[in-house]
Amino acid sequence: MTRTIIIYGLLSGANVIIASTAWAVFGASSGGLGMMVGYAIMLVAFSLVFVGVKKYRDEALGGIIGFGPALAVGLGIAGIASLVYVLGWEAYLWSTGYRFMDDYTAAVLAAKRAQGAGPTALAAVQQDMAAMRAIYARPLSRLGITLLEIAPVGVIVAVLSAAVLRNSRVLPARRR
Repeated sequence: MTRTIIIYGLLSGANVIIASTAWAVFGASSGGLGMMVGYAIMLVAFSLVFVGVKKYRDEALGGIIGFGPALAVGLGIAGIASLVYVLGWEAYLWSTGYRFMDDYTAAVLAAKRAQGAGPTALAAVQQDMAAMRAIYARPLSRLGITLLEIAPVGVIVAVLSAAVLRNSRVLPARRR
C-alpha cells in the first residue's frame, strides 16, 4: 500500500506542478478563468488517486476493496500530491524573489481601475491586499493557505474514488 501511495502521490503532485507552471508561463490569467483552470488542473492531476486506488485494489487485493482501505489509499495519494504542490509553490515563490503578492496586488488594482473603481474603493482594496500580504509573509500561514487550495479537492476525489471502487464490478480487474 505504501509504495502505491508514494508512487501515485508523487506522480499526481508532479502533474499538478507541471501543468500549473505551464499555465502560469503560457496562459495565466487572473480572476475567474485562472481559478477555473487551476482547479481543473488539480482535478486532472488527482485522477491519479482513482488510478492508484484501482491499481491497489486489483493487484494487491485481488480486485476487492472496502470503502475504508480505498479511502486510506486515496487520502494518502492526495496527501503526498498536496505536499508536493505546496513545496512546488514555495520553490516557485523563491525562484521569483517572492514577488507574487506584489504582482497579484498590482493585477487586482488594475482590474478594479478597469472596472471604474474610485479612489475610496481602490484605497479599500489596497488596505485588504496589505492585510493579505502581511498574512502571506508568514511562512506557516502561507503554507496553510497553499495547502487549503488543493487538499479539499484531493479529499473529494479520494472519497469519490473509494465510493466507486469499493464496487468490484466497476472497472473489474483483468484476468491474466
